[in-house]
Amino acid sequence: MSATPLNTGQLRRRLADGETTVGTFVGMASATATEVCAAAGADWVLIDLEHGSGGEDVVRDGVIAAGSYGVPAIVRVETGDRIRIGRVLDNGAAGIMVPRLSNVEEARESVRHLLYPPHGDRGVATYNRSCRWGMDRSPLTSGEQETVGIIQIETSEALDNVEDIAAQDGVDVVFIGPLDLSFALGVPLQLDSSVFQDALQRVVAAAQLHDKAAGILAVDGMAAAKYVRQGFRFVAIGSDSTIMSAAFRDAFETARN
Repeated sequence: MSATPLNTGQLRRRLADGETTVGTFVGMASATATEVCAAAGADWVLIDLEHGSGGEDVVRDGVIAAGSYGVPAIVRVETGDRIRIGRVLDNGAAGIMVPRLSNVEEARESVRHLLYPPHGDRGVATYNRSCRWGMDRSPLTSGEQETVGIIQIETSEALDNVEDIAAQDGVDVVFIGPLDLSFALGVPLQLDSSVFQDALQRVVAAAQLHDKAAGILAVDGMAAAKYVRQGFRFVAIGSDSTIMSAAFRDAFETARN
């Protein structure tokens, strides 16, 4: 088989083997920004359709941009709907992040959409990137999940159910949305509070109990390193826009002073 931008399950296997990976969110609707993040050494890039700009065209082009550097593209979808997840997978996403879920049933339903029947309910078609435009039908019958399944923990109910969510087959990462979770816990933006820190450790413990990865979004590299020391193995360092704006702000301030 010739070279491909598809990850073919490599990232999922790395996580299953206990590796720690770091990446970043991409929300500027720019394939060039995605490529820059990949070229800079990210283990993965996450194209954000929930809060980021753009739509499926960003996924289409972003998978190629990242894949040209051997970097898998994950997509945060707006909802866990079957059609939405299926369309993103058809474009070649290596992983799916589902936000705003609260219980085991919702998580189980979302990860069912990652697999073809009879193991799941993903729609079957071959004229898309994930099947190399009809030239590789093996994904349809392999029965092995290649897509990384990421469930966000960002509500009080999700935190209450995190052990059961992490136990589900197909869930590879339980990922804290720090700002949403801080609001849900009644300590908005207070990420150093004991309430929030206790929640972090609960998520890490739940992930470790079931041999899954705990994930979180960090503001910068120093914060990411701290989270890794706490046991997080799937860490996003900011986003394309936040990293760029912080770098320019610091550069401008340095030049003026």
